[in-house]
Amino acid sequence: MAAPVFAQTRAISITLPWVVNGSNYWPMVGKELGYFKKRGIDLTVSRGNGSVAAAQAVANKQFDLGVVFFGGTLVNMARGLPLQALATVGYDALMGNLVLEDSTIRAPKDFEGKRVGTVATSAESPYWTAYAAKTGIDLGKVTRQQLDARLIERALMDKQVDAITAIGSSSIPVLDSLGVKTRFIPWAKAGVQLYAAQVIARRETIEADAGLCQAMVDGILESVVTTLKKPEESLEILYKAQPEIGMAKGGKENAKISQGLAQATMVAPEAIEHGMGYSSIPTLASMISLAARAGALTADAKPLVPEDLATNRFVGKIKLSSAEWDQIRKNVAPYNKMLGLA
Repeated sequence: MAAPVFAQTRAISITLPWVVNGSNYWPMVGKELGYFKKRGIDLTVSRGNGSVAAAQAVANKQFDLGVVFFGGTLVNMARGLPLQALATVGYDALMGNLVLEDSTIRAPKDFEGKRVGTVATSAESPYWTAYAAKTGIDLGKVTRQQLDARLIERALMDKQVDAITAIGSSSIPVLDSLGVKTRFIPWAKAGVQLYAAQVIARRETIEADAGLCQAMVDGILESVVTTLKKPEESLEILYKAQPEIGMAKGGKENAKISQGLAQATMVAPEAIEHGMGYSSIPTLASMISLAARAGALTADAKPLVPEDLATNRFVGKIKLSSAEWDQIRKNVAPYNKMLGLA
């Protein structure tokens, strides 16, 4: 399906999952470089207040589309909201534990006898028990400390806790930009993994306005590819669009690291073999099962069918060469090391 150039420019809105940062700003790159304009779209990009809230805002017609972490879409679809992912951009939500670089926690059993801080409403918190079960941690021997989302990194830095649960692309840049060196313990190594950023829309939009969906997916994926191929130049676009990032202490370093960590999750078999944006239906099925076992879905949750969570009808056209992927792997190698995935 060719992306249409609409006879009249259409004003379209999209929400990000959180504040604009290096992990999610690619729609702004496309807006600046004219990727949406050439497709007849006047795009407005807004910040979000978490993936769950962002997905709800799309369902409630506050925005036409959203960039939302898979976990947020999953929870809302289980509540009956009529949403679907049009494309997957990141393939690992980077759930894990963060410890200080010199921490004695080196293996899962080392958490026993320690204090682990978590934010009850955070995306990763429900999956801590799944990770513990997979790795043999006796949670009866772990002190779980509830923390405010605004203070969780500070609690680790000040050694009020021995470890925190975290989304790596959020917490690592915060502490690194403050000069605090950490180690990330990724739950993905134990099979506790969800997709990260996806482009979502309402089912009615997908069914009634497929041309818009195709144009938006093409524009967003073209933007993502630009940030992958030209990370430094793309960040300059971000700094121009969001000058407060450059003015904040450690702001540019934070943006650079969060971009690198997010891009590390984009190098995945789905995108390499099938094209940018592709979602694996069998993988989605396993993620639904993981969420149910972890208690992330309520007992009265609507039964979920993986084919309903995502469609691949709008993706697969944009493919990178082996040489391009090799260069991207080289670019993200330092960030894989930060994530404990090197």
